[in-house]
Amino acid sequence: MNSKKHQTFAKNRKQNIKAMSKNILITITALLFLTSCGNKKAEEETTEKATIENTTTLTDAQIKNAGIQTGKIEQKEISATLKLNGKIDVPPQNLVSISVPMGGYLKSTKLLEGMHVTKGQVLCIVEDQQYIQLQEDYLLAKAKIGYAKAEFERQKELNQSKASSDKVYQQAQAEYNSLAVMVQSYGEKLKFAGINPNNISAKNISKSINVYSPISGYISKVNVNTGKYVNPSDILFEIVNPADIHLALTVFEKDIDKLAIGQSLLAYTNTDPEKKHPCKIILIGKDFTENRSTEIHCYFTNYDKTLLPGMYMNAEVEVKNQQSNVLPSDAIVTYENKNYIFVAKSDKEFEMKKVTTGNTENGFTEILSNDLNEATIVTKGAYSLLMKMKNVEE
Repeated sequence: MNSKKHQTFAKNRKQNIKAMSKNILITITALLFLTSCGNKKAEEETTEKATIENTTTLTDAQIKNAGIQTGKIEQKEISATLKLNGKIDVPPQNLVSISVPMGGYLKSTKLLEGMHVTKGQVLCIVEDQQYIQLQEDYLLAKAKIGYAKAEFERQKELNQSKASSDKVYQQAQAEYNSLAVMVQSYGEKLKFAGINPNNISAKNISKSINVYSPISGYISKVNVNTGKYVNPSDILFEIVNPADIHLALTVFEKDIDKLAIGQSLLAYTNTDPEKKHPCKIILIGKDFTENRSTEIHCYFTNYDKTLLPGMYMNAEVEVKNQQSNVLPSDAIVTYENKNYIFVAKSDKEFEMKKVTTGNTENGFTEILSNDLNEATIVTKGAYSLLMKMKNVEE
């Protein structure tokens, strides 16, 4: 009897486990079905949302109110702007370095950087005993040459009458010629030192010389002070004549073929970028540096006294491109810092498409995308389409 009860209990337990397994399987199947439906629904919502973001459909009334017009991509020549930088320079003849050819002590000067000087103005006074010696040598040689000349003329007459030998005549001639060379040489040395030989005599020998300005301009550098000894190689001052300043700009090799002599450009400083200075290219460099760049030189159409040598400037040059694909600028809308256009899929349905744009000129913008040549594009009313699409999305 007990054995029979045990078999009945085992049989019932086995049936219960089987029933429970069946229920679990049904539950898992139901969950998988519900999850699949949820994913499908989410996918449908995502697809619907993507459709809303990329396309929109208008009614006839909406198209009329928005002023929608369509057209094709056109071919036009668009000017690009080439940006350059450089600094103001002056030609060599307008930048002068002042030095003292024979050196000496700087006795006095009143120059400061930025001061204006005129051609022939005294810049400083330099003194040294060598100037005394040079003037002395010149005056002594000049005094001796008078006697040597008279002796030469006397010996010449005697030699012609055979009253003196050829040797004596030749010695007198050599002495005179030697003194003539010395006088000429000392005279040139005096000029080189800045002393006029015609203005010196035994009564006005001076230990100092004046240094004069060779051009009119502004003092750009002062490198000495009173009492300092300067050597012939030392530069005392630098003078700049800004009347003929020009702009030197750096151009890379890839852009050099876009420029030509006589081409116009606009230059401006970093401190006042709104003030444009018209320039024209007068010279294009023919050699390149290690970084594959060269210099172009431009002159200013109108001289501006506020522009000084060494000042850094930027410049913009308009260069012509070849024929490019363009659209009216109204056809392009900006959304989240990206550019878009609307392509007409049908008379009432429009698709928003991202594009890459180039330069803009005269109301047309260059389109760098190459897959729109046959597309019908909204040229007017694109902004209204964007507003409708955003409202639908919201």
